[in-house]
Amino acid sequence: MKYRYITYLTYITILLSALFVMTRQLGLVDELDFGAGAYYYADIPSFERYSIYSTEYGYMLWLCIALFLVWGWLMFRLWKLVDNS
Repeated sequence: MKYRYITYLTYITILLSALFVMTRQLGLVDELDFGAGAYYYADIPSFERYSIYSTEYGYMLWLCIALFLVWGWLMFRLWKLVDNS
């Protein structure tokens, strides 16, 4: 019963936080106004620096994919553990 109130309180807190951020327009950068295409990564200035193919950090594509798959496997195992308890 008390978890239900905690859940409702969490939902209300998230909703109020989202509304606060949206009404104050927090997180927007005026210099990076891309218009309707803002969700395209190619529009970000100097996107090559953040690309997986960048040699600036020396990461290899296969290493990033392997880490992603290992993380997914670990989260799947954790979810099964939580679900079975």
